[in-house]
Amino acid sequence: MLDHGLRVTTVALPHLHTATVAAFIKVGSRFERPEENGLSHFTEHMLFRGTERFPTSLALNTAIERLGSTLHAETGRDYTLFSMGFEPERVEAGLELLGELLGRPRFGDIELERALVLEEINEDYDEDDVEINADDIARGLMFGDHALGQRIIGPRANVEGFSERDVRGHFARFYGARNMILCVAGPVHHEPVVEQARRHLGALPVGAAVEPEPAPPGPGGPRWKHVRDSGAQTSLAMLFRGVPELDAGYHGFVGMLRAIDDGMSTRLHYQLADQQGLAYSVGAGIEPLADAALFEITSATANAKLPTLVAEILRLVGGLRDERIGDDELSKIRTRYRYETLASLDDPTAMTGWFGGTALYYAPPPLSERLAAMARVTADDIVEAARRVVTPDSLVLAAVGALSKARVGELREVVAGWR
Repeated sequence: MLDHGLRVTTVALPHLHTATVAAFIKVGSRFERPEENGLSHFTEHMLFRGTERFPTSLALNTAIERLGSTLHAETGRDYTLFSMGFEPERVEAGLELLGELLGRPRFGDIELERALVLEEINEDYDEDDVEINADDIARGLMFGDHALGQRIIGPRANVEGFSERDVRGHFARFYGARNMILCVAGPVHHEPVVEQARRHLGALPVGAAVEPEPAPPGPGGPRWKHVRDSGAQTSLAMLFRGVPELDAGYHGFVGMLRAIDDGMSTRLHYQLADQQGLAYSVGAGIEPLADAALFEITSATANAKLPTLVAEILRLVGGLRDERIGDDELSKIRTRYRYETLASLDDPTAMTGWFGGTALYYAPPPLSERLAAMARVTADDIVEAARRVVTPDSLVLAAVGALSKARVGELREVVAGWR
C-alpha cells in the first residue's frame, strides 16, 4: 500500500508475453441515490474526454495507442474499472498514462458525451419510451427499490441533467486512492511496479473508502413482468438469488450451474435447443456481487413458444433439487472447471479482475483453493445448492415481446403453478 492509501497488487505470470494494468474503483450504480443514478457510468465516460496533458479524446487515445494498447473502461454495480494491455517493458509508460487519466482529468465536451450516452440509453427503450431491456427489468424486480435494482446507465432524465459540477463532485467523492486498487498482471515484479506506481499515481487525492448498503433479502417471488414489444421473438431473463462467493456452499452452486449449462452437452442447450427446438440460444450464468449472487438464465424464442420454454427451463432446474447427477457428469464438471481455471492463468486481464476487482471487497482466495474446493464438490452438494437457489420465492422473470393475451395467460399459469 502506498502512503496515500492506494493498494498495489501484482500477479506474477512469467510465462506470458504481455501485461495488463488495471485500476478498480469502488463506485457503481449501487452507490447512487435515485436522483444521481447513472452518474458513475457518465463520469467513467467523461474520463475519456482528455486530461491536462492530453486535452482531447483524440490526444488521449492516440497516446495510449502509440504504446500498442487501447483504453478499456467498464462501470458495473459494485465497481468501475480502467484497464490497458502492454508489452512488459511499456508497463511504466502505461502507469504514467493511468496516473494522468485518474489524476488530471479535464472533463471537457460534456454535451458531446451526453449525446453519446443518450444514444446508448435509446437502445433500451421503444419508440413510446417504454423500457425493453429484459436484463435490467429483471434486476429491478429482484432488488426492488434497493440501489442494486437501478440501471447502471441510469434514466434518461438524470443523464439529461448531469452537469460538470455533478461529475466533478462524484469524481472527488469516489476516485480517491483509499477507494481503489491498482493491479498489474503479467511477467512483472512487485517492487518495481510499486515504485513506478508511487512515481505516477502517488499524487492522487487520498479520498476515503466507501461501503455500500448491504444487498436486500430475496424478492419474495415469484415475481414476473411482461413488456409488450414488436417482433417475432420474445426476450427472456429469468433470475434466482444465488449463493454468495464467500458462502461455504458456493462451489456446490457453481456445480449446479455447470450441470445446467456448461457446453453443448448439458441440459439447457441439448434438451431445449438441440432436441426440442424451443430456442436457438439459451444460456445460464452467475453474476457475483460483493455480498450476493444471481443465477441467471437468458434466451429469446418465438412468441408462441415462450410459455413452453419457461415451463421446460423450470422443469430442468427444478429437477436438480431431487435428482443426484451421476459420477460421470460430476467428473466432467470438475474437469471443465479445472481447465477454465488454469486457462485464466494465461489471461492477465482475468487475473487483474480476480486479484483487483474482487479484492476491493474481500481477500480473493488462491486459485489452488478454488480448484481444491471444486474437487471436493459432491452430487449432494449440488442438490443442496439447487434446493437453496431454485425456489419460487427466489424467482423473478422478465419477458419482452409481442405476446398475445392467451400466451400471457399461459405464462402466468406456468409461473404461478411452479413449485
